[in-house]
Amino acid sequence: MDQKSTEPLDKSIEDNEVYLPNDEIWTYEIDSGLWTMHLMEGELPTSMSGSCGACINGKLYVFGGYDDKGYSNRLYFVNLRTRDGTYVWEKLTNFEGQPPTPRDKLSCWVYKDRLIYFGGYGCRRHNELQDCFDVHDASWVRPPELFIAQSGFCMREEQIFWGWHNDVHIFDTKTQSWLQPEIKGGVPPQPRAAHTCAVLGNKGYIFGGRVLQTRMNDLHYLNLDTWTWSGRIPINGENPKHRSWHTLTPIADDTLFLFGGLSADNIPLSDGWIHNVLTNCWKQLTHLPKTKPSISLFIIFNHRLWHTACLGKENEIMVFGGSKDDLLSLDTGHCNDLLIFQTQPYSLLRSCLDCIGKNAIILESQISLLPPKLLQQVLKKITFWTAVNHREEQRAQKEETENKHQWTSSN
Repeated sequence: MDQKSTEPLDKSIEDNEVYLPNDEIWTYEIDSGLWTMHLMEGELPTSMSGSCGACINGKLYVFGGYDDKGYSNRLYFVNLRTRDGTYVWEKLTNFEGQPPTPRDKLSCWVYKDRLIYFGGYGCRRHNELQDCFDVHDASWVRPPELFIAQSGFCMREEQIFWGWHNDVHIFDTKTQSWLQPEIKGGVPPQPRAAHTCAVLGNKGYIFGGRVLQTRMNDLHYLNLDTWTWSGRIPINGENPKHRSWHTLTPIADDTLFLFGGLSADNIPLSDGWIHNVLTNCWKQLTHLPKTKPSISLFIIFNHRLWHTACLGKENEIMVFGGSKDDLLSLDTGHCNDLLIFQTQPYSLLRSCLDCIGKNAIILESQISLLPPKLLQQVLKKITFWTAVNHREEQRAQKEETENKHQWTSSN
């Protein structure tokens, strides 16, 4: 195990397509702001893009994805709550039922010990074509050049279809079984990929995504108890732009947070929106572009797509990774910075800890007098703000060097 004080590796794929190491997992401690890299053991998942990851009961499950061998429908998991800090991947092979066909850029709802997958882009054999599949292309191929699927290979040449899905599949983590629920009613969303999902109560929400050359801005939900679709939800007022490769995060019992993505014009987005499911209204977050950002509330929104987002300890949205460019035509490098969006005032304890962390030098003589439990929290915040100040200094030095270079070149 190797602890790092910096963020995970920032790779550029401008010239070559690069898959990051599949034997690493990174954890981020919110209080101290420290990243830790852990080496993985066991049956490592193949290095892929477009896989779908979700946590349930302390286990991280990773399904599907794409690499140079094609699309996958394999499912792996790793227990994140280990006593000794060892993380071991396991490939799930002894399951009941039929998994989804191979695909990538799908999404997942976590509900009642079940992983519920929706949509994605992938391939199907002729006998697997259904109404839930929007065909993009087709060709005759000979396995094993086709794809690596859990069901094995067909030895004769056959026609394969590529396209978008809107089917629903469940993996029950208790019974280790796959099943496809019978949809009881409602109008399902159009097949799509690179969309996003979020759960509020017993409703699985879906927003946006891409099919063919179209990106969407529609909002739907699936009742995860009755298996009925809502149809497209009518919105009161303004809608966010059509997009794909964005995130949608629940921040309260009735509220969703939408961030970033790629627009219908292939423009990377940096907007943030709040949706209230009771009023069916979207509200765009306002920001001050000329204000210097802080670590606790980034007022400058960075362009970001194909990133990840999750909820923090005090309802802040934590956005990591992704790209700042249109991946389809240009990629000057992926991002490895962490954006934190504050959605409500911090607690009094959190505000006090931040204040002490920022002013540790001034308060140095008093800090050692704190009770042990509180002292540990303060030390983590000191580490956090020390790292923030160091990164700010590095950024300022880099900007100064670039400005000098530009001035020299222009003169």
